[in-house]
Formats: sequence, C-alpha cells, structure tokens
Amino acid sequence: MFESPGKTKSVRQAWSESQEELHETQPVSPVQKSERAKKKKKKRKTQQSGERSASVPQLSTDTLSDTVCFENGQDECTLNNNDEPIVRGIFQIEKKSHDVVLTASRVTWTPIRPETQPGDPSVPRKEAFVELRDVFGVKTKRRRSIGQKVGGTLLGITLFYVRRKGTKLKDDELHLHNLSVDHCEVWFKHLKALLKGFKERPKTLKVFVNPVSHKREALRIYMDDVVPLFKLADIDADLTVTERKGHALAVLQECSLEKYDGVVCVGGDGSVAEVAHGLLLRAQMDAGRDPDSVFTPVQAALPLGVIPAGSTDIVAYSVHGRRHALTAALHIIMGHRQAVDVCSFSSMGRLLRFGFSAMFGFGGRTLALAERNRWMPPGQRREFAMIKMLAHLKPEDCELSFLPLKPTSHGTQEAAKTESSQDARDTDEDGSWEATQGLFLNISIMAIPCLCSMAPRGLAPNTRLNNGSMALILAKNTSRAEFVKHLKRYNSVNNQFSFPFVETHTVTAVKLRPKTQGHWSDEVSEEQEEGDSRSGPIISSSEGTSTSTSYPWNIDGDLLEAPSELHIRVHPELLTLFGEDLEEVDESLIKCSCI
Repeated sequence: MFESPGKTKSVRQAWSESQEELHETQPVSPVQKSERAKKKKKKRKTQQSGERSASVPQLSTDTLSDTVCFENGQDECTLNNNDEPIVRGIFQIEKKSHDVVLTASRVTWTPIRPETQPGDPSVPRKEAFVELRDVFGVKTKRRRSIGQKVGGTLLGITLFYVRRKGTKLKDDELHLHNLSVDHCEVWFKHLKALLKGFKERPKTLKVFVNPVSHKREALRIYMDDVVPLFKLADIDADLTVTERKGHALAVLQECSLEKYDGVVCVGGDGSVAEVAHGLLLRAQMDAGRDPDSVFTPVQAALPLGVIPAGSTDIVAYSVHGRRHALTAALHIIMGHRQAVDVCSFSSMGRLLRFGFSAMFGFGGRTLALAERNRWMPPGQRREFAMIKMLAHLKPEDCELSFLPLKPTSHGTQEAAKTESSQDARDTDEDGSWEATQGLFLNISIMAIPCLCSMAPRGLAPNTRLNNGSMALILAKNTSRAEFVKHLKRYNSVNNQFSFPFVETHTVTAVKLRPKTQGHWSDEVSEEQEEGDSRSGPIISSSEGTSTSTSYPWNIDGDLLEAPSELHIRVHPELLTLFGEDLEEVDESLIKCSCI
C-alpha cells in the first residue's frame, strides 16, 4: 500500500553505527596560513601521488578561487564571494580523494588529481555540492565488531540530506572518510553548529499514532520509517498510542503544549481530523473563546504534521502531493510549513467541530453504512457500502443558502482572504446570501482540494489550500446512470462538473437544512429497486418511512450525526501543516463554464 523508502534500512544501520558522537574538545584552527603550514603542504603533495591519504590536516584557503562549479558535472552554479570557507580538508568520497570545503550555506567537494595541487586555479574543477538547507543530520561513522555497541574505529563522518524528485522527498547520505579524530572533530562541531541555526526545524514533537488505522500498519510505519529519521535529526518525540476514539482530543485538551514545537498524527483522515480539531479547540480554550457561540476562532499555536497511514489520506495527499510516509516525515524534519484554511461546523449556535471537508447525502449515507459494517475489512466495507447506496440511491430534500465569495477589484489571494474573514462574521441581516432548495443526491463543501488516489485532480480541484474560500458542489436529482458517470469522472482527467445536474460555487459560508423527515433504509424491497430510477430522475418519498432527528455527515472521513440545520464557515489559514504548497492545477483541463 505504501511506497517503501529505499534508504530506510541503510538509515537505521547508519544511525545504529553512529550512536557514539565525538566528545567536544578545544577547536582546532580550520585555516592555516603560516609558512610552516605551506611547507608541509608541499611535502604532502608528493605523498599524494603515490598513495591516498586517510588523515590530512585542513588545507589553506588562499588558493580558493571563485570559479564555476557543476552539480554532478551538469548544472552550473557560482560560488559567492561572500560565501567564505569555514573549514577545508581532504576526505575520501567513494574511494577517491576529494578537496572538501564547508561554507555557511553548502558542502562542496572536488576530485583531487595526483599530479595537481588542490585549489590550483589553472586546472578546471568539477565540483559537486549539497546545500546545508537540505542537510538534516550529521553523525560519526565507526567500524564495530559484532556485539560492540560503543567505541570502534573511526572512519569519518556522514551527512544525511534530502533529495527531491517532483513532490517526492527521499533521504540520502554523503560519507566523508578520514581516520583523523581531530580532523573529523572540527568538521563535526562546525556542521552541528550550522544545523542548529535552522530555527524553523522542530526539536520536540508530540506524536499520536492510531494503531488500528488501515490494516493496523500505522505503528509499524512510524517505528520503522519515521523514528530512525527523527533520531538522525535529533528530534525528541513524545509518543501516545491512542486507545479509543477521542483519546487524542482528550490529551490535547489537558497536556502542556508549550514544550513542543509541533504535533504529529500517524493515521488516516479520521485521526487527522480529530487531532486538528483538538489543536484548534485547545487554541480557543487558551484564548478564552466560547465554543458554544458564534465566534471568530484564533489560529492553532502549533503546526500539525500528517504521516499518512490510512486508506485514502486526503489531507496528507493534498499537502504533500502523494501518500508517502517518508516524504511527510522529511517535511516535518525540515520544518516546511504551509498554512491551510479550515471550516467550522456549527448547529443552533453551538460548535460541533473543525474540519477540512464535508459531504451530505450520498457521501454521508455511504460512510454511515460502512461504519455499521466495521466487521468487514476496510476496503471491502467501503466497496460494499458504495454499491449498496448506489443500488438504493435516493435524493435529499434540502433548503440551502450560501454566501458567495465577493469578487474583488484586485483579484488577489490576500484580498479574497480579507473578504472571507469579514464574511465569517455574517449575520442573518446580510442581504448577500443566495438560497436554493430541492432534491440533491450529494452536497460537498470543501476548503482544500482533497486529492487522493481515486481523485488525482482532487474532489474540489478549483479550490486551494489557503485561498480563503470553500468549494460548494451540488449534485442535483438525476438518474442513477448519470450520477455514476459523474462519480467515474473523478478518477480521470475529464471535468467531473460538466453535467447539467452539477453546480459549483465558490463560497465563504453555507447553511443547510434538510427537509426530509425520514432516513434511508438499509433494506429496500425488490419492487422499489426495479423502478425507473435507471433512466429517470430519482424521486424521494417520505411516506411510510420512520422519522429521524439527525442526519449523517461525512466530515474528513469521520461520521458526524448532526441535527437539523448545519452552518459551515471557512476560516483562512487557521491551521499550519508541515508541508509545501503544491503547484497550481492545469487550468486547461477545466472546461466547465460555471467555474
């Protein structure tokens, strides 16, 4: 189900081999400019042609020139004049001697030819480098015998850094071999000091793991794929394995969050929604806001990291571009942050919860049926619920009103967020509300694109993570065949909204009031099933059905039974996630004129 990180085994091995770091001693001067040092270099030059040096003191920086360097011999870059060397020396990289230079921004290495002087400006140089902003760990490398846990022969130091391929992040290693303890100590101390300068990177995290998440793999994913990387990055993680639904919410309401730099959730969308709700609810409590009244919420104090370990992982997919535990962990380690919009769901003036997306109608009923059959495997019960709800498809009779996002003269994202913030304080006296009513098969309200493997363009491809608005998608009453065509479009590049029964709106607030007095039954007679619903619109009738006082909502993959009217508002950039903003969706794929 998950992509196994190719470097996980080697990362764990490298970490176990380098548990014993060098003790700090008095630093050795990294640059020698005396005449005696220069004579020693000339003498050492003759030795390098016959054998490779395993322990060489730092070289002079006098001969360092501002030349064009090449990353892996291809991409051009320049060495800035003000990027002065901090320390310089000779290390073996892949069994070849290299001239290695450390500056405040990168580590650069150049192959040494036996017949040339290192740093000779008359010889063309092919340099490779790694940016320090991509390095997340440095450890000493030792050779130990079987069973030996401490000590061992020093081999050099290892740098752990991030490689990017599209939206995918992978960890990689740079081994700098040198047997000199003093030499490695200077480099180790300088690298440690430089890495501590990245203040945005977390050092202490509160981690929640849902052990029963999709196929019970969440705890294994965390221990095998995430923990070794956290240790390499010197991150202290306080782990809580949740025991029941609501456990993470209870912990977040009571624990002291001041000692943490972030919160991490390992699980599916339901677990992420609970932790996000707990973080935001805790922020309102600390700010003295009354959740049982209409209020303007304050931002969460800590960022949230999402390690995907569920069945769909919509939130992780939307903020990382893929379901990949290693990518998510590296975003957390590197301190990448992305602000996202969040919705609040209220009923009769009382806050029910915070969330990112909601579905009413087909989406809510399907989830409710799947939850009633949790004895089935996750994939099987979802498929069973969808097939059965399609077979018994019926519309919901609803009254709907929404507050459109007002067009601005500048058309900027900041202006849209301002409008959304102002509209969040809407009242019934506001005359800009638009209303509609009728029969709807499904109603979706989403503040994020909601990417997933079944909808690579997103369930709401026309919204963004932080544009201060929600996508309102209305699927009106139609035939079962046409509705199935609409659902299939989500898994293709075709526009899923180019149907006459589908409407889309960009809104900042929604009020939905169901008028249906009954509820969908799990069992439908054969006479009802063999009607004309395949070719004609599906007509709902409340005659002969039992009454229900609550209605199922699918909020971030979690079932919420909401009574009567539900009021949904969007709050711009209310929560910060560890991740990056994805590239804009190709607008050429969107052909619907109603967008």
